[in-house]
Amino acid sequence: MTSPVTEPFAALQEASLASAVPVRTEAPRARLLSGNHACALGAVAAGCRFFAGYPITPSSEVAERLSRLLPPLGGVFVQMEDEIASMAAVIGASMGGEKAMTATSGPGFSLKQENLGYAAAAEIPCVIIDVMRGGPSTGMPTRPAQADLMQTRWGSHGDYPMIVLVPASVREVHDETVRAFALAERLRTPVVVLYDQAIAQLTETVELPPAGSVVPVERTWASGPRENYQPYAATDDGVPPMARPGAGYRTHTTGLTHAESGFPSQKPEVVERNQTRLLTKLDKHRELIDKVEALQCDDAEVLIVAIGISARAACRAVALAREHGVRAGLFRPITLWPFPEAALRQAAAQARAVLVPEMNAGQLRLEVERILRDRPVAGLNRYDGEPIAPAVIAARAESLARETH
Repeated sequence: MTSPVTEPFAALQEASLASAVPVRTEAPRARLLSGNHACALGAVAAGCRFFAGYPITPSSEVAERLSRLLPPLGGVFVQMEDEIASMAAVIGASMGGEKAMTATSGPGFSLKQENLGYAAAAEIPCVIIDVMRGGPSTGMPTRPAQADLMQTRWGSHGDYPMIVLVPASVREVHDETVRAFALAERLRTPVVVLYDQAIAQLTETVELPPAGSVVPVERTWASGPRENYQPYAATDDGVPPMARPGAGYRTHTTGLTHAESGFPSQKPEVVERNQTRLLTKLDKHRELIDKVEALQCDDAEVLIVAIGISARAACRAVALAREHGVRAGLFRPITLWPFPEAALRQAAAQARAVLVPEMNAGQLRLEVERILRDRPVAGLNRYDGEPIAPAVIAARAESLARETH
């Protein structure tokens, strides 16, 4: 069984994001790729022509690949002096009209947070790849973890919207990177693509869309009279058009709380009006943003909720549990933030208990507990740099089934 979003790109078509869909015009070609390599290819296919970053394990292959791919396409690759400058350069390139991205891992993602908040507040499209590794601090640079979930949503100060996509396969890394650029450009917002070291450096044989078959999504540029242009004007869809550089529109960009004009304001009514638009604009486009996978949830007595490499293990665990007579199901958010609450409630409709296996101390479990308050939610946590085995997940699901029978 698939999720309520059975056609992942159907909603995108309805909102003129169909150009983000890989349209095959010839037979696909099988390739042996790592997750990080697929990410770089997805970025190029989506129209990315600017990358700024700083080397950090285990995301460095994304930068290495783009350093080779971008120059022949007329793109720019810049190795910056640090992570803070990398994020600033991406913001500047996007404001200049380019599709721009950066890639990093845990400690580097921490350093990007102030500028990521700036991009959210100033509504500047950009894509950030975060390949999770063990932490905190320097942690385990070459081992997998899933402990950046809450940081991707709440890492910068203040209230701001955020889209975070969590692929679980090499092909999905490619496709979700393409979708990240589509969402960033269409909704004028930063988008994070989040995956763990195991997915990043896993090598799989995948079929990618033929070169040139993905038509990049373009942002909405301002048109019409230049007089009295409002760069943050309220629109029906909550996404004001941007001023194309050099087109003659006067615009002001600041990290300060601003009015529709873009200039700073501390008037309570102005602040509330514009902050409300910013904080609710994603809600108007959940049909574009939300994406999940649900496996055998219709009759599941124990629902497993997982992402990334843990979800791959959980998929096998579902089969193992059912072989032992326990009706298990898997709910996998592919969009992590905004969290797909309605889809989770639907998937958990028949479940007596919920199990959340994750490679951290319980971050995803907190969100699941908040949404499913009427039934027990158990965690299965590992944070020693090793993935959780399918048999371990299956055994815990079987134990939960007995406890709640």
